[in-house]
Amino acid sequence: MKLIKPFRGLKPTKALASQVASPPYDVLSRAEAKEIAQGNPYSFLHINKPDIDVSDELDQFDPTVYQVGRDNLDEFMSSGVLIQDENEQFYLYRQVMGDHEQLGLVAVASIDAYDRGLIKIHEYTRPDKEGDRVNHMEALGAQVGPVFLTYKADPGITEILDKAKECDSDYDFEDETGVRHTFWTLSDKNLASAIEERFQSVDTLYIADGHHRSAAASRVRENYRKKDKNGKGTESYNFFLAVVFPSNQMKILDYNRVLKDLNGLSVEEFLNALSKYFLIEQVEGEGDAKPKKVNEFGLYLHRTWYRLTLRIEIADKLPSNDPVKGLDVSILQDYILTPILEINDQRTDKRIDFVGGIKGLSGLKERVNSGKWTAAVALYPTSIDSLIAVADAGQVMPPKSTWFEPKLKSGLVSHLLE
Repeated sequence: MKLIKPFRGLKPTKALASQVASPPYDVLSRAEAKEIAQGNPYSFLHINKPDIDVSDELDQFDPTVYQVGRDNLDEFMSSGVLIQDENEQFYLYRQVMGDHEQLGLVAVASIDAYDRGLIKIHEYTRPDKEGDRVNHMEALGAQVGPVFLTYKADPGITEILDKAKECDSDYDFEDETGVRHTFWTLSDKNLASAIEERFQSVDTLYIADGHHRSAAASRVRENYRKKDKNGKGTESYNFFLAVVFPSNQMKILDYNRVLKDLNGLSVEEFLNALSKYFLIEQVEGEGDAKPKKVNEFGLYLHRTWYRLTLRIEIADKLPSNDPVKGLDVSILQDYILTPILEINDQRTDKRIDFVGGIKGLSGLKERVNSGKWTAAVALYPTSIDSLIAVADAGQVMPPKSTWFEPKLKSGLVSHLLE
């Protein structure tokens, strides 16, 4: 079964690409998105997060919001801001953040392959977030946020894509965070054939980021099927928009936590409880507290940084045949959150929140020093090999186990379903 194929991309004009490109919808609050889009009528946030264009009093999940997104998409298309390619093609998307570079193939992925487990997951979805993407896709008749996929690195594919980027690019710009984005349309049919042929050797893809978008695409496909009784399985709605990167180019940052309280314990009592499982060392600052290896954690509490190291006798008992139990996010759950703080479900418990590693440990310190949170825990980043191992085992990670950077821009290419 083919996992991916080319498609007719909907793209901005070269002159407007940098203004159209926006952060993903799910990394911004409504207020943040409004601020970014203010004064920029071309921002893709008007389509991908249309609640910025309605009254704050209107719930973000109101049907009116999705219709505004559709109206905005129609306007972008009718005014020529976005133009659909005439032929099915692959695209290439490179991101450079500091000294890190990643080069991905933009394609559409098979929903049949996803439903059969050939495109593997590593986390569960939340019904409310999945339902939001279903409503958004159906209202727009399009997928406007790509799913971030990876595969076990293949030198042959890398060689083909490296050669492909030698042609002239469609867009090449640096965003407000200093990340450089370069995008190519691969219109050479021989090149497209070579890519498809080489990808036949890839039997599995892995969702790095975008579980809600891919799950929603599967549900939307079922709704389209019910309406289209004569569907042949080749229609656009049978695929979802994706950017596919090799595993050896993935950059995963830490995904850290802030804690609302210590479950009634004093600072001394909490540290004593931790000492049963961890060696505790007070350190000078963020640099010393930042975890340097697995089984090491940073703790910010009472304006003091600590380094926590899992005791050897506990580490030695972790099951080697369970790829989830050995993760640092699982150790956090099993030895701090559950037994000491009685936080059993990170998805629903309001006493815990998540802070992406892009904000650094200073972001944790700032949250705690605000007085709204009591403590913060910094983790060592989950590896891409661990993610693949968990997915291959048919298991899922604890919530918020991975934070990928750089984030894919929305708006550089979209996939129309109709």
